[in-house]
Amino acid sequence: MLINWYLVYAYALLASFVMAAVLTAVLRRVAPGLGWVDKPGERKIHTQPIPVAGGIAIVVTFYTVIAVHLLVLPVARGLNLEWVNQQILGFLGEQHLWKLAGIFVGGLLIFALGFIDDLKALKPEVKLAGQIAAALVLVFCGIRLNLFIEIWWITVPITIVWVVLITNSMNLLDNMDGLSGGVAVIAALSFFLCMLQGGQTFICVMLMVFAGAVAGFLYHNLSPAKIFMGDAGAMFCGYFLATVPLLGTFYSEGTPSRIAVAAPVLALSVPLFDTLSVMYIRWRKGESIMKGDKRHFSHRLVRFGMTRPQAVELIFLVAIITGLGAAILPQVQATGTILILLQAAGLYGLIILLMNVNPEANDGE
Repeated sequence: MLINWYLVYAYALLASFVMAAVLTAVLRRVAPGLGWVDKPGERKIHTQPIPVAGGIAIVVTFYTVIAVHLLVLPVARGLNLEWVNQQILGFLGEQHLWKLAGIFVGGLLIFALGFIDDLKALKPEVKLAGQIAAALVLVFCGIRLNLFIEIWWITVPITIVWVVLITNSMNLLDNMDGLSGGVAVIAALSFFLCMLQGGQTFICVMLMVFAGAVAGFLYHNLSPAKIFMGDAGAMFCGYFLATVPLLGTFYSEGTPSRIAVAAPVLALSVPLFDTLSVMYIRWRKGESIMKGDKRHFSHRLVRFGMTRPQAVELIFLVAIITGLGAAILPQVQATGTILILLQAAGLYGLIILLMNVNPEANDGE
């Protein structure tokens, strides 16, 4: 049976976008009455309470669209449609149900953790424990990072660190209108292009559903934001984007270079740069790296002289440039991959140099 997968991808993107946009509009009106609002604070840029239920719209849309269409699979398998096994479930291997359960259960755990934190701030230790537990769900269900290594006591810690790092990085990036959501959509599209070239159709469909869900919310979140995704949405975005490299294959026998496994790092380089650079600034000043402040990438750009929308747009541009590099990384030889990585390093080096022209741009409590 021949299927036009491009139509499937377009349908997944559009359906999830419409559902998320409508659901977000409803939550904008319902959330204040339920007390689901983010009040102004010392490190916050808004001056009025803003609904903080956008994460609900993203997660409900993602799970609903995926679940409804997964229910069709048993019927399709009963009709002996071989393409279902080959193109949809084959990428997960023999234990596909366990792996799907790991993705969805871990995602719900992260969402619940973030939602509780939105309503009543949790201690950092509690959030970290919850994030590690969500990462362990993936490991328990057979999903882990495999960098040409089969030794479990190496791959399991790497998997946990990767998931926790990306989950927190996307959450920390959520500090200006539209920023974290926009970067999440760009990263998802970058992953989509990587997976598309490798024929990993089911992951591509999930990425389109995710991108559509976040974009539907983003329609209401761009400056001036009318609703926030909160920790529930930001951490879920980070968790899902961290999970994609654990499921997908960026290197195979036909891939020109093993360096292609760096594609996920490149696609998620913006949140990684933001987190690691702000931690370095805090460490250099002798402060706790866990201390909250306004030294993030976007904050530094504003102190450099940009407006908040301009800072967000510049970060989007950086994410697009590095994301495009990640998308073509699996298709080029070793020399090409090194050049792409050097180009990305040069881009961030240029940003650091510009920030140091005005040292005060790196200050901010």
